Amino acid sequence: MNAIDLLAAKAKDTSATGQLDPQSTEPVPSPCISVCRMTPDRSHCEGCFRTLDEIRAWSRADAPQRRAIWAQLLQRAGIAWPVPETEA
Repeated sequence: MNAIDLLAAKAKDTSATGQLDPQSTEPVPSPCISVCRMTPDRSHCEGCFRTLDEIRAWSRADAPQRRAIWAQLLQRAGIAWPVPETEA
């Protein structure tokens, strides 16, 4: 399984539990899949597709900001948002 497949699976699981739903009061989990290395141009992580700024901001971000980061990284990775039930 490549990083995009792992990330899509994590997004599907996270979405299925409602954690990416704007109405949810559950914490929004990190998209990290433990493939922590930047692309050669340093534009984003090869595993979770977050930028350095998004990685830095994550610990201080509230739930809406974290959902926005999820949406941006999924777009960057070419994964549909919201995550369809049939994806991954």
